[in-house]
Amino acid sequence: MSISETTAPSTRRTAETRVPLVPLLDERWSPRSFDATATISDGQLDALLEAARWAPSASNQQPRRFVVARRGTADFDTLVGALVGFNAAWADKASALIVGIAETSTVEGETRPFARYDLGQAIAHLTVQAHAEGFHTHQMAGVDFDVVRAAFELTDNLEPVTVTAVGVVDEADKLAEALAEREVAERTRLPLDELVLRRS
Repeated sequence: MSISETTAPSTRRTAETRVPLVPLLDERWSPRSFDATATISDGQLDALLEAARWAPSASNQQPRRFVVARRGTADFDTLVGALVGFNAAWADKASALIVGIAETSTVEGETRPFARYDLGQAIAHLTVQAHAEGFHTHQMAGVDFDVVRAAFELTDNLEPVTVTAVGVVDEADKLAEALAEREVAERTRLPLDELVLRRS
């Protein structure tokens, strides 16, 4: 029996939370199946990047940078070529790929110790805004970052940390079977009792 015969439509998946969350968080998940015909407009991309721009930042240093590439461009093809493992099998259907880059120091050599943390906050904000715009995101670490560094001529103080796929979610059965199984697997998180070390 195929994946499509045994599962419900897989484009909407909510979290099993202990208390209610706002829908933008409750409904956020990271699909691999994207609609290869869907596009993202300049205005929609601007909204995602504005959300990232206004994320919190230690001492307002804002040590996060981005490379943005839409499907159909040479930069997009370069990023797809830098993906490794399963990522290369599905991310080419995304509407855009966004490289998250941490500015680990200034050009003068002053370190930015919270750069990766600040970048993570910026990507989290981008992700929520993407959902508000009708898109889903999937963040990837399975990337040959040396290829990314060289392709976009990143200086030594600019560290590419992640690539985020942005697109319109599609049904799981559009994927190869091994990926489709992961797409519809139960969503799980560690219980709060394991995450919260002390609470008073």
